[in-house]
Amino acid sequence: MRKFVIDTDTASDDAVALVMALQHPEIDVRAITVVAGNVPLGQAVQNALYTVELCAADTPVFVGCDKPLLRGLETAEDVHGNDGMGDIGLPLHGRQPASGHAVDSLRSVIRANAGDITLVTLGPLTNVALALSLEPDLADCVERCYVMGGIGSGHGNVTPTAEFNIWVDPEAARIVYESGMPITMVGWDISWKYATFDAKQAEDIRGIGTPLAQFVVDIQSTLTEYAIEESHLPGFDLPDPITMAVAIDPSIAEYHDYRVDVTTGDGLERGITVVDVLGATGNPPQIRVAVSADREAFVAMLKQLVA
Repeated sequence: MRKFVIDTDTASDDAVALVMALQHPEIDVRAITVVAGNVPLGQAVQNALYTVELCAADTPVFVGCDKPLLRGLETAEDVHGNDGMGDIGLPLHGRQPASGHAVDSLRSVIRANAGDITLVTLGPLTNVALALSLEPDLADCVERCYVMGGIGSGHGNVTPTAEFNIWVDPEAARIVYESGMPITMVGWDISWKYATFDAKQAEDIRGIGTPLAQFVVDIQSTLTEYAIEESHLPGFDLPDPITMAVAIDPSIAEYHDYRVDVTTGDGLERGITVVDVLGATGNPPQIRVAVSADREAFVAMLKQLVA
């Protein structure tokens, strides 16, 4: 069993990623830590708890930071729905998280499994940055960290050059990227290129017929509309699930090691992942960047885990 800890701002694509990890027979999810991002913190916590319950799992869910390190919180209900799960009427309330703060949970779980723990981040990096600020050598205890964030190449999804998770808390992202932790970045470019589902492809998954298969498609209802109208995609895309697939099976993607810097300005200068492809800065690479992925392998894994 491989040991995972997952940090998430649970909305519709995060929930699919959680399903994949919780259902995988070789993954032991030691903790789920929640951060504000796609939706406010309380809603993200309830969405995570609902997903854990749906998977009949007993993974503890911990409440983390309710806003970025230095900025006000920017959310994405226009993308994922007011409840973050497509506004399809799910009972997303009343469940109780584990006691203790997510930052402390990250520290304790990583310490207890030093050298044998995979960290997967699906939202803004606020919780992780605070944990590293309190214990910088925590970076050395993580076997590998898979970050859904940034852009390896191409355009952004919140500004022309920035991806949402990094944009929400760029100061936190900079701390994490400069921490020395072994990081694999799976940018939004990997999602729209390899993890987009049109209506027929979505129905193919729903047609598997299990409650989980129906759930992972149905909760994309709001995202589908946004993706078609705003992102100009043929249907919803799943950035967090393809990141989880890469964390479970790294052979699904191909990578290059690059120097990646995070900008922390305002306006169009906010939250850009500057990928130094040509080595122009002269600074050594510190991030492994996914540059392509095997869509068929990803879809096959997703189908198997919701079947």
